Amino acid sequence: MTYTVGYIVGSLSRKSINRKLALALSRLAPPELRLSEIPIGELPLYSHDHDPDYPVVAQEFKDAIKASDALLFVTPEYNRSIPGALKNAIDWATRPYGTSVLNGKPAAIAGASPGPISTAVAQQHLKSILSFTNSPVLGQPEAYIRFTEGLIDEQGDIQVPSTAEFLTGYMRAFATHIRRHHHDLPDL
Repeated sequence: MTYTVGYIVGSLSRKSINRKLALALSRLAPPELRLSEIPIGELPLYSHDHDPDYPVVAQEFKDAIKASDALLFVTPEYNRSIPGALKNAIDWATRPYGTSVLNGKPAAIAGASPGPISTAVAQQHLKSILSFTNSPVLGQPEAYIRFTEGLIDEQGDIQVPSTAEFLTGYMRAFATHIRRHHHDLPDL
């Protein structure tokens, strides 16, 4: 069975280290996972005033999530939380009320930062948000990647063998999480 995984990069920067990490995770994913980015940069700021006349870009965003079997969030940490653009995207995905495309959608979270605790606080905050949206999040392993220059090359290859090994295991665990939530595996 092949699963489509939409990944959402929390940073809007084209040169984002988290975008590099998302590319690396795509390359390390087991063959049954097909990853593609679901962009968030064109979404306007959410307001319920948009609900009666939902913008096309927001509907396309929701349709891409709906078409995915699972979601991978790859996010930086801004001021000990997730970027505003990522929170805005989640708000669009869950509105109008009663039309959430996150409900029951298996998810995983990863992130990179040059800091010593990487994106640990942002990821915990995001887990709390996704819990409220009823999106089951992979609990273990957690992927807080301390980014150093040269860790990921321009092709998306991890240059540190121990990090590549860890992230390969992370993506295998995510595949198992997806299968479990699509009822292909029994609960442990």
